[in-house]
Amino acid sequence: MDRSEARKRMEELAELIRYHDRLYYQEDSPEISDGDYDRLVRELSALERSFPDLALEDSPLRRVSGGVSEGFKRVPHSVPMQSLDNVVSPLEVEEFLCRLADSLGFEPPVVCEPKLDGLAISLTYEGGRLVRGATRGDGTVGEDVTHNVMTIAAIPKEIAYMGHLEVRGEVFMSRADFAELNALREEQGLSTFANPRNAAAGSLRQLDPKVTASRRLNAFFYHLVNHREAGIKTQVELLEWLKGQGFPVQEDFRRCVGAPEVLEYLEFWDRRRHSYLADTDGVVIKLDPLDLRDALGSTSRSPRWAVAYKFPPEERPTRVLDIEVSVGRTGVLTPTAVLEPVRLSGTEVRRASLHNFDELRRKDVRVGDTVWVRKAGEIIPEVIRVDLDLRPEWSSSFEVPSSCPVCGSSAVRLDGEVALRCPNRSCPAQLKEGLIHFASRDGMDIRGLGDKVAEQLVQRGLVQDFSDLFRMTVEDWLKLDRMGRKSAENMVRSVEMAKDRPLRKLLYALGIPGVGERTARDLAARFGALDAVMNASLEELSSINGVGPVVAKGVVDFFRDPGNRRLCEKLAAAGVRTREEMVRSEGGPLKGMRLVFTGELRSMKRKEAQELVIQLGGQVSDSVSKNVTAVVAGEGGGSKLSKAASLGVPVWDEDRFLELVGGVR
Repeated sequence: MDRSEARKRMEELAELIRYHDRLYYQEDSPEISDGDYDRLVRELSALERSFPDLALEDSPLRRVSGGVSEGFKRVPHSVPMQSLDNVVSPLEVEEFLCRLADSLGFEPPVVCEPKLDGLAISLTYEGGRLVRGATRGDGTVGEDVTHNVMTIAAIPKEIAYMGHLEVRGEVFMSRADFAELNALREEQGLSTFANPRNAAAGSLRQLDPKVTASRRLNAFFYHLVNHREAGIKTQVELLEWLKGQGFPVQEDFRRCVGAPEVLEYLEFWDRRRHSYLADTDGVVIKLDPLDLRDALGSTSRSPRWAVAYKFPPEERPTRVLDIEVSVGRTGVLTPTAVLEPVRLSGTEVRRASLHNFDELRRKDVRVGDTVWVRKAGEIIPEVIRVDLDLRPEWSSSFEVPSSCPVCGSSAVRLDGEVALRCPNRSCPAQLKEGLIHFASRDGMDIRGLGDKVAEQLVQRGLVQDFSDLFRMTVEDWLKLDRMGRKSAENMVRSVEMAKDRPLRKLLYALGIPGVGERTARDLAARFGALDAVMNASLEELSSINGVGPVVAKGVVDFFRDPGNRRLCEKLAAAGVRTREEMVRSEGGPLKGMRLVFTGELRSMKRKEAQELVIQLGGQVSDSVSKNVTAVVAGEGGGSKLSKAASLGVPVWDEDRFLELVGGVR
C-alpha cells in the first residue's frame, strides 16, 4: 500500500469508527458486532503505526469514544474516564504482561476482574452522601444522571466515609431482568432492546427518572479516583474498602503474578461466563500496586497499566431447517438461517444471520446442513462454517432471489454494494420498518407506535407513507386490533405533538443513509430548514465537521430521489415543522467563525451558546483543529485547552465571547 492509498484508507476507517462510536455510545443502537468494530480499530491502528506522519489530527484512536446527548447537563470529570485497549488472544495478554515487566523492571502482580457489559458511571460523595452521578460521555465531560442513579437500589446513597469521594463502576442489567423487560415491551407493541447493555444504557440515560426506576438496573464498582486520601495502596485493598463502604464489587476477582496464573483465570471465566447472572464479555487485567500506575501513565485514550481481554465467541453445532429472506428499512434483502434450537452464550438461538448473499454463496450454506454458529460480539448469532462431512445427499445450493419476497419487485444491486435491494419504496416490509424508525424516540417520538402497530397500519393500508400518519383520525386508529377509544385518542394526540418536533428529529426520522442523531443535529444547525438541506451541495455537506464524504453523498442521493422529495413536501403540507428553532444569520457578528466550547459557562447552558453562535452566522465544532477560530473556555475546561495550545488556537474566556455576541440572548 502506497502513501496515497494509506491516507485514503485512514480517512475511510476514521469516518466509519466515528459513525459506529456515535451509534454505540450516544444512540445505544449499534449496527455491527464488537468484533467487527475492533477489526476497524486494529486496521486503523496498524496503518498509523506504519505511516505515523499520515495519522489524522482528529483520529478517533486519540480520544475516548462517546459523547453527551442533548437533554442532559454536562459534567466535567475531575480525572478523565478513559477506555481500555482490547486484547483478543493469550499471546496478546502475554505481550501486555511483558510490557509491564519491561517498564517496571520486575514481574508485577495484576488483578483480574470479570468485565460485565454495561455503561460506565462515576459517582461523587460529599460528607457521606451521594451528590452526583455522571456517565463517561467523551471521557472528559459526561452526562449528569444524578436523579436516575438515585433510583438504583444497588447504589449506596450514604456511606461511612465522610470525605470527598469519587468512585467509578458500571451500571448493568441482568439477563433475567432484560428478558422480562423485552417481554413487557413486546406486549405493549414497543420495539425491544438488542441486548442487556443497550437496555441498561437506554434506561440510565432517561430524562424521566421514573422510567429508570422501573427498569431494575444493577451496578458494581472497581475504581477510586482519590484512593490516596483513603490510604489505599493496591487494587485488592481498593475492592475490599469499597465493599466495606457498601458498594457492590466483583467478588470473583483474583490477584495473579505471571502469565500462567492470568491465563488460568481467563480459562476459568471463559467456562463460567455463560451461567453468570449478566453478560460478561471479557476480563479486565490491571496492575495491582496503585502507585506504579502513575509511573506507567496513559495515552490520550487509555491507560498503559490495564487492558480488557475479550473472550472468543462460543461456538455450537446445529442444523439448518430453512433459509428465509427478510427486507429491511432501506430495502436490503438479508438471508437468515432458521435453526434447530441451540443453547448459545446463555440463550436459546433459533435464527442466525447469513449477512448477505455473497457470504451465503461463499460458505455454501444449505437447508439440511449441520452448521457451527456463534454470537458475534456476544450479541448477534451468525453461521461461521458448514460441516461438509454431515451434509445430506439431497441438499442443493440456495438460489439467490431475483425479486423481493414481500412485494415481488425485481431485486437490484447498486454500484459498489454487496447487498441486494428491493427498489420499491412502497414495499410493505420497508414501510413497516421505516415507520418504526420514524416514530422512534430519537425520531418523531410518537408514543405507542411500535412493531405490532406499524405492522397493522401497513397491512390494513392505512399508511402508504409517513405523511399519512398525520391525517389519521380516531376512527382510523380504532380499525386496529386491541385499540380502544382512549388508546386511539392518545395516538392522535401523540401524532399531533410530533408535528412540532425540531428539524433535527425529522432529519433522523426520515432514515437518510448514514445520518444518525448527531449528524441530524449538525445538519439542522448548519442549514436551519429542510429545504436548505434538500438542496445542499456535496461540498457544503462535506464541510460540516464530522460529516465525511460518504455521509454527504448519502444525503445528496437521498434528496435527489423524486419520491423522497415528494414525501418531504407532503409532510410539510400535513403541518410537520421543517425548520430548526433558531434562524441562522448570514451577516451576523460571528460570520466565518468556527468556535469550540469547553467547560461550564456562567451566563447560559452550552447548548444555548452553540445555538447563539449559529444564529449569529458562525459554526460550532466539537473538536479542536487548525480550522477552529477559537476555543471558548468556561469553568472546568478539559483536554480541549491543551489541544488548542498545541495547535496555536486562541482561547477566549466567557467575557470575551459575550462581548463579541453583543449581549444577544
